[in-house]
Amino acid sequence: MMRNILTLVVLLLAVVSGFLVWTMLPFRVTVTEMSLPAQFPPQQPPAGMSLSILPTGKMIADEMSAYRGGSPLRKYDSGMAAVLIRHPRGDLLIDSGFGSKAPEHVLTTPLLMQLMASAEYGVPAAQQLQTAGYDLDDLKGIVLTHAHWDHVSGLPDFAGTPVWVNEPERQFIIHGDEHSALARSMTGTDWQVFEYTETPYMGFPNSLDWHGDGSVVLVPLNGHTPGSTGVFIHLPSGKRYFLIGDLAWMIEGIERPAERPFLARRMVDGDPLLVRQMLGHVHQLARQFPDLVVVPAHDARVHARMPAFPDSES
Repeated sequence: MMRNILTLVVLLLAVVSGFLVWTMLPFRVTVTEMSLPAQFPPQQPPAGMSLSILPTGKMIADEMSAYRGGSPLRKYDSGMAAVLIRHPRGDLLIDSGFGSKAPEHVLTTPLLMQLMASAEYGVPAAQQLQTAGYDLDDLKGIVLTHAHWDHVSGLPDFAGTPVWVNEPERQFIIHGDEHSALARSMTGTDWQVFEYTETPYMGFPNSLDWHGDGSVVLVPLNGHTPGSTGVFIHLPSGKRYFLIGDLAWMIEGIERPAERPFLARRMVDGDPLLVRQMLGHVHQLARQFPDLVVVPAHDARVHARMPAFPDSES
């Protein structure tokens, strides 16, 4: 009897292990071809508009945990950063990166996540800005790609600055799971809700032209969280960026396209099927517009190719 039980246990462990290994092997997301506009809508980004990135630290994990087909022999630097968009009508920060209390915030994450990655802390975004002489009063708002802990960690360092999310993400903060617990605990945050207009944009059904000049356009990238947001940025030079939050952790997730392995999906993705659809959408955008710089929120290699504050690109 005992031998039969042990045999069943071994078989079960072998099946589970085999399944987990299979979910890490190379596998392309099925892309449903869609009709995209031949070009971007007209924009009029003003002189004086610029973009720069503020790296604030990183988490270090195995590449195989970031996307299906990643190597178990290579490390993945999961960059934590905020992006500053300077604009004559008001500066914006996209996400907040690691804040001054990031070591405490890491301890609020699931234990498995803590075991899979180690953290290295840099200079918080607010401190970088102030050290360079930037007046935080010039910052008119912080737009979150989503409300997970590593995107809201720096918010307390920007006391009084409005923090913008859409209504589904606001509800996720109020009623969500452990992944929105840190945002939920930030009771002093000035939460504000933006609304999309019924204006299609590059295949997305709704959008929000933040300044009304086409320079900063928000679109729904739901799936990772209920209200995940993508941000298109068009600079006066003609350079274009698309900040995709955590739709993919590494650019390979868009280029192949490839989703996260099973365990990672279970930990962080609210709707894996919708994530797959969005991966296919952005993959086609990147293929049709090769000059579009797609920026995953945590790919430090892509971040390194962007101007780091106080330098900027206009």
